[in-house]
Formats: sequence, C-alpha cells, structure tokens
Amino acid sequence: MIEETQGPENQDTGNDDLYEHFKFVADKGQQPLRIDKYLMNKVENATRNRIQKAAKDGNIHVNDVAVKSSYKVKANDVIKVLFEHPPYELLLTPQDIPIDIVYEDDDVLVVNKEPGMVVHPGHGNYSGTLINALVYHFDNLPNNSSNRPGLVHRIDKDTSGLLVVAKTEAAMTHLSKQFFNKTTEREYVALVWGAVAEEEGTIEGNIGRHPKNRLQNTVYLDDEDLERSKPAITHYKVLEQLGYVTLVSCRLETGRTHQIRVHMKHIGHTLFNDERYGGERILKGTTFSKYKQFVDNCFKVLPRQALHARTLGFVHPTTGKTLRFESKIPDDIEQCLEKWRNYSKNSVE
Repeated sequence: MIEETQGPENQDTGNDDLYEHFKFVADKGQQPLRIDKYLMNKVENATRNRIQKAAKDGNIHVNDVAVKSSYKVKANDVIKVLFEHPPYELLLTPQDIPIDIVYEDDDVLVVNKEPGMVVHPGHGNYSGTLINALVYHFDNLPNNSSNRPGLVHRIDKDTSGLLVVAKTEAAMTHLSKQFFNKTTEREYVALVWGAVAEEEGTIEGNIGRHPKNRLQNTVYLDDEDLERSKPAITHYKVLEQLGYVTLVSCRLETGRTHQIRVHMKHIGHTLFNDERYGGERILKGTTFSKYKQFVDNCFKVLPRQALHARTLGFVHPTTGKTLRFESKIPDDIEQCLEKWRNYSKNSVE
C-alpha cells in the first residue's frame, strides 16, 4: 500500500530538518525482505546503490526509526524515505508553456494535452509539465490532496487528450467527488495489436504494481493478491478492424494508473507502440521483410502509444449543467491509421 506524501512542511519524524519524500505501508502478507530490495520495487528509477546510501545517511526510517539497508521489512511496517530538501515535485517553478485550452470559465478549465507533456512534476520530470504551465498562466489554483495545483485527474505523458482543471476550492471538491463516485464520462480511442474478436466487452481485473517490473502495472485476479491492487473496470467497443490491428473505444469506469494499457494487454491486445508494455515490437502479422518495414514506418509516424483521451464529460460545479467535450484524434494517430487502412485494404485485394 502506498500513501500520498504530505506537503512540503516538515514531517513529525524526530528530525525537524528532514522532509518526507515517500511513504509505504507493507502489506499484511509481506514476507521478510531486505529494505533496499523492497524499495527498489517501489521507487521508480531508484538504484540499489542510491537506496543503500540513503540508509547509510539515516534517511530511511521504519516505524519512525532509522534503519540500515539490511533491515528486513515485515508486515504492516511503515516505511518513510526522508531527505533534507522538500520533494522536487513540490517546488513548482512557473513556466511560460503554451496550453491548448478548449473551455474556460471562473470555475473550471478544460485542456487538450499534447503527447509528450508530463501532467505533474515527478521523479525525472521536474519542469516542462502541465502544472508548471498552469501556475504560470493562472494565480491561486487550489491544491489537491497531493499538493498539485488545479489537478483533478491525470493522463500519461505520451497519451494525448482532455483534462479538466479546477480553478477554485469548491470546484476541486465538487469535481473530485465526481471522479471518486465514477459519474464522469471518460472515453479514449486506442489502436491495439491483433483482431479484437468481440465487438464490445468489459474488462474487470484489479490493477497493481507488477511484482518484477516496477515500471509496469499488472492485473491481479487471485484473492491473495487483491491487497496489493485496486479494482478496475474498462468497457471497450471495436471502432474499426484493420487486419493485424484494431481501433477501439475504451470507456473508463475507474481511473487506475495505466488502466487501458494494462487491461488491453491482459486480454491479449497490447497498445500499438506502447514501449513500456511491449507494444513497440511486432506482435501480430507476417514474417515478410516488407511488412516489418511497413510497421517500422508506422512507429516513426506515431512514436508513442496509440492512446488519446477523446471525450470528457462532467457536471459543472456551479451551474449543475452537464458539460461534454470531444477532442479530435491527433495527426500522428490519424496518419498511422491511414497507413493501416491502406495496408489492410491492399492485403484484402
């Protein structure tokens, strides 16, 4: 279980000079495991050497006591990683970055995020994010529970599409409740590998961190694994069959990290060119060298996972009216689709 870190104020750790960067609570079923190995599976981009150095410097605490890197994590341990500086993602620098605003009033802002833009600062991405741009263009945005100004929800760096941003505390509370209660409308379009057999369907499977690859999430179905995951539901519908790939519409009932990417892979249809989940390889098709060249050209046209947040609907926090926005499929995905349309048409002929 991972808890959100608190704000930049000093934490109650017995050392007023340290700031909490990470906090984890070990699962009830946690078997004894060295803390350096445990944290390698929890902290993105962390190396064992860096974790061991942090322990040597007294920066890793278990149940509010500093421990060595050889400490064995046990069930229900409360683990904190502390440093002398506030988390970088909380040190927001306003940056004059253009934002594609599709709607704005006194309460809310709807943004069409371009692919490649990180939504909020985090490990390895401390500038150039959507939030850096928001705090430059807008004053006094309300903080969410993770101290991220205006942010109600997020989409992945290489996913394009629509996001709603709260401009007031009241809007933040109202919109957050809608996302929590699953009353918002969120529809994505995705190009996936393989011919999806069913015209529509629902994928249900708890999502949690992959036990061997900390950069991935995965589906957990066994009861014993449900503690390390959260329920997730995705409804999909086939939009277009294109031979070795399929264009699908996905509607989110829940909003877990990488949900569509994980769920589609789980049913055997990894997103096209999704490098993190193996979609950058040829997963379906022939062995002809011409086909490999064709797919490589598609990857060049679309150098990211083929996922776009197309539709966003919610109830306006002040007027009570339902607002619904749609963003056209971006050029890189459209160009890739055209290539596949031509290929599948010529293949049939």
